Amino acid sequence: MSISFSITQSAVIPDVKIVTPSIFEEPRGSIWTSYNSDSLELLLPNDLTFKHDKFSQSKSNVLRGIHGDHKSWKLVSCIHGSIMQVVVDMRETSKTYLKWQCFDLGESNKSMILIPPGLGNAFYVNSDSAIYHYKLAYPGGYIDAEQQFTVAWDDSRLNISWPTKNPILSERDARL
Repeated sequence: MSISFSITQSAVIPDVKIVTPSIFEEPRGSIWTSYNSDSLELLLPNDLTFKHDKFSQSKSNVLRGIHGDHKSWKLVSCIHGSIMQVVVDMRETSKTYLKWQCFDLGESNKSMILIPPGLGNAFYVNSDSAIYHYKLAYPGGYIDAEQQFTVAWDDSRLNISWPTKNPILSERDARL
């Protein structure tokens, strides 16, 4: 069994990368590699490495985001359940400013999305529950919520086609 990844770029926002691991299927189930520094850190600028991981567990109909900052790279995946992952370009000087793309992530495909700084990250839980994984790379210290940008999930400039009009939101997202 070899460790390999298929890496493609988004057709909508070229700086976004879709990373799909090779999956070894056998009678007991499957096994795959979610991270290998020799392969995946090549996608980061030369001076960065992934520093820490976070997980979030969410119930059905939860919508998290749209959040981001201007220094963190995020490699995100859904390791349990299924989600609608949305990435939004919030870089005002970008040719793809305010463009967005959604991806179906979850147990069935094991894919990961590499999100560069300046892009908003959001997801909606399609299954009964989901566990979302973030792997983060950034210079200096971690930027937490009070230093991040937040965009309303239903911002009319974006016109994202969410599967619901009535998601479960955090206080932070509901205030918008």
